[in-house]
Amino acid sequence: MAEALLKRLVGDRVYVDSCGLKHPPPHLETDEAGVDPFVAAVMSEIGCDLTGHRVKTFDELEDDSFDLVISLTPESQHRAVELARGRAAEIEYWPIFDPTLAEGSREARLSVYRDVREALARRISERFGG
Repeated sequence: MAEALLKRLVGDRVYVDSCGLKHPPPHLETDEAGVDPFVAAVMSEIGCDLTGHRVKTFDELEDDSFDLVISLTPESQHRAVELARGRAAEIEYWPIFDPTLAEGSREARLSVYRDVREALARRISERFGG
């Protein structure tokens, strides 16, 4: 979500990439590229098509030169600090609830994903303007 939201805000003025610590767990249903269907649904609601997006891990990043790393979980914050060691990269931690932990009906889960989407959009707008 964060990558798509930031790309929507800044376009191609900056290079944006995203990754996770690991691929989605087997119990979490994803499409063939690893995209959570709840993420795809709530992003589609605001006109962001995730077709073509591929879920990656830190080890699969295509470029290891970066100026800023934003982490969303304590675990990813630790990995980001390790990754940036010895580099001039800025590290920011934005604690965001993991929507995959949501339980309940489809609509209840979508509501949690929407809340996360909006929280990310606010943080991105505050940080990068828009």
